[in-house]
Amino acid sequence: MFERLAERLDGELVILEPLGPEHAEGLEAAAADPEIWRWSMASAHEPQGFARWLEQALGAANEGREAPYAILLRETGEPIGSSRYMSLRPEHRGLEIGHTWHASRVWGKGMNVEAKFLLLQHAFDTLDCMRVEFKTDANNERARAALAALPARFEGIFRKHMLVRDGELRDSAWYAITDDEWPEVRANLLRRISEKR
Repeated sequence: MFERLAERLDGELVILEPLGPEHAEGLEAAAADPEIWRWSMASAHEPQGFARWLEQALGAANEGREAPYAILLRETGEPIGSSRYMSLRPEHRGLEIGHTWHASRVWGKGMNVEAKFLLLQHAFDTLDCMRVEFKTDANNERARAALAALPARFEGIFRKHMLVRDGELRDSAWYAITDDEWPEVRANLLRRISEKR
């Protein structure tokens, strides 16, 4: 069912390409702001941290466990972030979109909105998903507001869900969009993207 999981996805503001070594230099520059990684398990703003992040992402792709993407500015081809399909459940027509980050200089400029749109469109319209999930640190108000604005439905908090950042406890907030909700979400995202043109 997920044979077409990793395909180039073209938008008006961004292009998503399956992550490869050719994206490393540009993504490392985009990842330099420590604020990007405040709520992440990675510390990719540090050189060794970025190398670990890239190795993990490419390894997961090679093993078929995840499909990471590089997010590029359409105008210049410059890498500005990354996202991926993960927690793949083809037998249940579901997956998660996660490990999403963008260079802080493009925050609020529509790049994240369009990247999410492209990933959701591919998941629902090409991969025939019936459920797409998201999770974030329950304290990450920026990410939670972005998910609510899709809109993805808040489904609850998993308490003591993960150990992150050298053993720090994390509660995770879960969100999801189902295929029944996708037409409304699609219309909302297209409206928001048109406002950024």
